[in-house]
Amino acid sequence: MTLIKSISGIRGTIGGKVDQGLTPIDTVKFAAAYGTWLQQRNKDQKLKVVIGRDARISGQMISDLVISSLVGLGIDVINLGLSTTPTVEIAVPMEEAHGGIILTASHNPKQWNALKLLNEKGEFISQLDGEILLQIAEDEAFNFAEVDELGKVELNDTYLDKHIQAVLNLPLVDVSAIAQANFKVVIDAVNSTGGIFIPALLRDLGVQDIVELYCDPTGEFPHNPEPLPEHLTDLSDKIKEVGAHVGFTVDPDVDRLAMVCEDGTMFGEEYTLVAVADFVLENTPGTTVSNLSSTRALRDITEKRGEKYFAAAVGEVNVVEKMKAENAIIGGEGNGGIIYPEAHYGRDALVGIALFLTHLAKSGMKTSELRDSYPKYTISKNKIELNPTDDVDLVLSKMADKYKDEEVDTIDGVKIYIGNEWVHLRKSNTEPIIRIYSESNSAESANALAEKIISEIKEIL
Repeated sequence: MTLIKSISGIRGTIGGKVDQGLTPIDTVKFAAAYGTWLQQRNKDQKLKVVIGRDARISGQMISDLVISSLVGLGIDVINLGLSTTPTVEIAVPMEEAHGGIILTASHNPKQWNALKLLNEKGEFISQLDGEILLQIAEDEAFNFAEVDELGKVELNDTYLDKHIQAVLNLPLVDVSAIAQANFKVVIDAVNSTGGIFIPALLRDLGVQDIVELYCDPTGEFPHNPEPLPEHLTDLSDKIKEVGAHVGFTVDPDVDRLAMVCEDGTMFGEEYTLVAVADFVLENTPGTTVSNLSSTRALRDITEKRGEKYFAAAVGEVNVVEKMKAENAIIGGEGNGGIIYPEAHYGRDALVGIALFLTHLAKSGMKTSELRDSYPKYTISKNKIELNPTDDVDLVLSKMADKYKDEEVDTIDGVKIYIGNEWVHLRKSNTEPIIRIYSESNSAESANALAEKIISEIKEIL
């Protein structure tokens, strides 16, 4: 059993002993801590919180516990039921709510669930706010309401349509171009809420020929729900079988998007953001942002258009913060996460699909041709295990000094740019390891760079 308490939320496996998994008691404690944190931020106000969940088997149980805890604090709840992370994010400001909770463990397997916590803007809470919330939970500093002060629950099933309409209203989304392209699309929604939202979006975008694969929101994931190539063989086979133009897959809470080409090959999760950003840059020039562990291709296409690219520390909160600071027109992460401020400051697969299909329709290319039009890079992910007594910060400092004549970024670990290659070294917060991500124009050269860096770290140790 596992329970991970982080600044952005609480994640754990269902069952087990208290404080060792996401048990009902742990769920209530952290929901109450969140509600108490909101009360401290909004003194003497009647509070309102938006709740939504993915289709996990444990979802209804966790939802009932969270809602009851908030009601017990005197907080009103707007329950969206089966929903998506980006849907809850847009619902919070639209409802003028004080916060929101998304009940999802994202790409984790079915035994996991989590509370993802939002502020009044519908954005993930800050590190400082997260630390305050965790302390409230630790102290169990809750003060529940008396009977006449209990909160109320409102069921609201309108946000499927509201989210889709918000996507259709984006100036760069061209429904007529998509309809005229007459696309055949396959969607793999891993039997979660993407199976409700994505086919509905595609129909409203003018896609007539939709092949649904694993779109029944039962929470019984047919394969590992993380949208990685090794998990997408069924989608690839179906695309070739039915002669589709493109395939889309999303994770259980629909904030990550990956594509598969018409020939069954992977578009590449790293290139979801690259393709969509290229289309946005073509129509609305401006700066772009991704995290330090994302592909260099975004920087390349941004600078090719004479615009500026900025890197952020790993984590959606950090990317959003950097995007706001640099007034970026688009940003995100190499895990298929697209953040388009014209819509909202959160990863949104619905926005990604609409922009990508517009781009594909207007390009006149096949999906594989569009992918091949971008700089080709491959990322290698490795790690080196350390002794608990090793000074990781000293190792990273020495590596930064060793490569001081190259471009070095130290906002999150150490990232070293060597020509068109890079390597990113980050220490783990949970175990004695250094994660080593390297990128080059082939898997062989990316692996070779990683091996070189690992050898140099071992010399330092």
